[in-house]
Amino acid sequence: MIVRTLENCRQTKRRVVAENWESVRMLLKDDNMGFSFHITTIYADTETHIHYQNHLESVFCMSGEGEIEVVGGKTYPIKPGTLYILDQHDEHFLRAYGGDMTMACVFNPPLTGQETHDQNGVYPLMEET
Repeated sequence: MIVRTLENCRQTKRRVVAENWESVRMLLKDDNMGFSFHITTIYADTETHIHYQNHLESVFCMSGEGEIEVVGGKTYPIKPGTLYILDQHDEHFLRAYGGDMTMACVFNPPLTGQETHDQNGVYPLMEET
């Protein structure tokens, strides 16, 4: 059994901070569960371009509001209780309005822990370090 707290994970290298967001990676590839689990904060009044070409992601909004705009497609509002699933490697823009958004995220394949978006919004496939 693995037991971790969000606060403990925040105090380790499991907390990754970028310009528009931060992510606490609570469950990673080396935990051997077949997926990774993260609590991610999207900073208020930001826009992040994301295109997970190597991963599928499911995201549940726990707090805050914003929107997800699929490139070349629809824009969907996000508020607490909204789940969106990037099942087609959907390229998108994620925006938070008026305050931070807190999201619970699941990735497949799992992340190793230190990934950040490249210039195209992609997380590269990485080996454990």
